[in-house]
Formats: sequence, structure tokens, C-alpha cells
Amino acid sequence: MEEHRLNRAMAGIKKEYEVLKYVAGHPRLPLRCKLLAGFLLAYALSPIDLIPDFIPVLGQLDDLVVIPAGLWILYKMVPPEIMDEARSGVAKPSS
Repeated sequence: MEEHRLNRAMAGIKKEYEVLKYVAGHPRLPLRCKLLAGFLLAYALSPIDLIPDFIPVLGQLDDLVVIPAGLWILYKMVPPEIMDEARSGVAKPSS
């Protein structure tokens, strides 16, 4: 049962990644959205953090706050028609 929930969660994360990838490449996406997406990607991959990871708890907490908050803001900034297009594009099976 636990494995089934984990598989569903991983499938959901993969779908959201595909939606973000589709949105980021959309030609009508405003520049500020592309800049925020680039910042979030760079922050996630960068070894430099706001709070260094060697500080117990707080070092990991900044990653758990900054990235989800940035994604939430990005989702709010993306025009609804582009987000709808991305979700329907990802939901369609690939040929």
C-alpha cells in the first residue's frame, strides 16, 4: 500500500516537471516568468545556498522553503491559458 502511494506521488512529480518544462518553453510566456524559472533551476542545482547546508536544520530548510515558494509564485504568474495548454499537452499520450 505504501509503495502504491509512493509510485503515485512520483508520477505526480514527473507530471508537474513535464508541465513546467512545457510552460518554460512556451513562446508567449512572459520574460519575468522565464527569469524566475531560470533562477529556481539555478538555485536548485547550485551548491551555493542562502543558508549553508552545514548549519543543522536551517541549512536544509532554506531549500525546502525557497524552491516550493518560488514554484508557487511561478504558477501564479503564468497566464491561465498557457497553464491549461500545458496541462492538456502533458495529459495527451505521446505518439
